[in-house]
Amino acid sequence: MMEQQNYQYQNDSVFVNQNTVSKKFFASVFLWMFVALSLSTITAILVNNMPGIEALLRNPETYKPSTLGYIVTFAPLLLAMLMGAGFSRFSYTALLGVFVLFSVLLGASLSSILIFYELGSIAICFVAAAVIFAVMAVMGYTTDVDLSKFGPILMAGVIGLVVVSIINMFIGSDTLGYVLGFVGIAIFTALTAYKVQEIKRIGEGLDENGNEIALADSKKLALMGALSLYITFINLFLSLLRVFGDRR
Repeated sequence: MMEQQNYQYQNDSVFVNQNTVSKKFFASVFLWMFVALSLSTITAILVNNMPGIEALLRNPETYKPSTLGYIVTFAPLLLAMLMGAGFSRFSYTALLGVFVLFSVLLGASLSSILIFYELGSIAICFVAAAVIFAVMAVMGYTTDVDLSKFGPILMAGVIGLVVVSIINMFIGSDTLGYVLGFVGIAIFTALTAYKVQEIKRIGEGLDENGNEIALADSKKLALMGALSLYITFINLFLSLLRVFGDRR
């Protein structure tokens, strides 16, 4: 009888420990996402207040991005790819440095929306994105439906959306941009639930014994999870702004 009680106690302890590790990992992901959002917001405001920044980032006659504008626009994408490719080789400190740099450069890239959109519509679209993101995050965390089967479809949609968006940067079609906005809203709304469920499963799969290797990896995984969710949120926000934002 005593052995059975000890066995039950050990099982309960393992379950509680594993559940705690999973919740800490999940909380860490959203904490780093908030840090990234804060860094980008502060950078966007500071860059927007720099004298002559609009002329540096865009051609004043054609309103197309300048060379520096293209660098600022695509640098965050390259850094995100660098984080993914260097995950196993980079130390946690190095990965954190790239993550912070990504957030700052993305903020510099997003500073242009403060130039071309009304502050009121930016605020409304941001709140709408936050609400949609929160609802889909809860849905992804609580649903029993396996969303992994939708992953390849959603990622194919993201790739197609990125390719067409890059092409439209050179074409400058307002109609195509409007259509891409609606497509983006649908894709990134669904992608939020998918990614949150994926991150939840990563947390549940962490080593229940919490050994040193698992803890070190969990910190890097939290950064990658935050990066993934942050990119999804920003793209949802930009898609909403593209459709419903009022230009100056």
